[in-house]
Amino acid sequence: MPSETKHRLISRKLLADISAGKYASAARLPSEAQLVKAFRVSRPTVARALQDLQADGLIERRAGSGTYIRASAGLPPAARQLALLIPGLGSTEIFELIAGELASLARVHEYSLLWGGSAAPRPDGDLSLEHAAELCEQFIARRVSGVFFAPFELTREREGVSRRLGETLRQAGIPVVLLDRDVVSFPNRSDFDLVGVDNIAGGYLLAEHLIKLGCKRLAFVARPHSAPTVEARMAGAREALVRHRCEVPRNWVQMGDPEDVRFVRGLIAGHQWDAFLCANDHTAAVLLRSLEQAKWKVPGDVRVVGFDDVKYATLLGVTLTTIHQPCRDIAVTAFRAMLERIGEPTLPARSMLLSPRLVVRESCGAYLPR
Repeated sequence: MPSETKHRLISRKLLADISAGKYASAARLPSEAQLVKAFRVSRPTVARALQDLQADGLIERRAGSGTYIRASAGLPPAARQLALLIPGLGSTEIFELIAGELASLARVHEYSLLWGGSAAPRPDGDLSLEHAAELCEQFIARRVSGVFFAPFELTREREGVSRRLGETLRQAGIPVVLLDRDVVSFPNRSDFDLVGVDNIAGGYLLAEHLIKLGCKRLAFVARPHSAPTVEARMAGAREALVRHRCEVPRNWVQMGDPEDVRFVRGLIAGHQWDAFLCANDHTAAVLLRSLEQAKWKVPGDVRVVGFDDVKYATLLGVTLTTIHQPCRDIAVTAFRAMLERIGEPTLPARSMLLSPRLVVRESCGAYLPR
């Protein structure tokens, strides 16, 4: 690794420690010899790292005495910046709502919230894998105080890329709070803080609701390479089937594109399913349209439910039964978790899962005449 990269990593780590209050105002930093030993680098590399902090006005070096935190300088403006790293922020309604709430909370607490290189909470478009890596480098260069990160989904490389991005930020001394989903596949858990809805409970609620309406043959419909949250929803739905002594056939999970005519024909062939539990509202909305094109009526011929409770769930031709995502509460909890993580970096990783709420509308058949 080049020496320039090493000295930047050291300066960022020291800045993170100072931001978190590890050193009191006017406290003495470890000696150069101690830093050389701690980071396993050369003395010139440590000297360059300290020069960075001195140029920012954070420290002062006293000949014959050591290096001290400046009592009057305070932290540089970058220490009051948080950042968003959210693929699909411009096209996924729940993340738009969460990001908006985070921006409001940041203003109240005198932080700025960055997306890309600016203080705008919303991007112009989706986020590619390459752009995400570039943003990480920008956030590190700006020495932001923390990053809210929603890992990638719907791509084969999602887990590897998401884990690398999280580790890159952590190695730079930047706290990370995950939104909605983990960087590893369900049921594994990473050692990052995670804030979202309880997806297992949400999947259970949806399946149990359909079972109580008389549905016994349930299929779970999702796109390939979906997020770990979708796997958790599957697990919850399967638990409901088992507890209510319903059959769980080997093909009850149907992976495919709900716009694909061949995939949809396979779903409806032989009338083998009473209801489709969809990974999210978007999947459900597309499936509703495909079923309509196939001359199938919802909920008369088959019932459909989603997950998220986005705005258009009430605007579809058949309004969608779904699970409500408590976006504001997720944002409040995530922001609080970030402040706690900045203040105490050694806290153990936490999962903060909010209770789901079932929203009953037409698509589940609850209002069909008995």
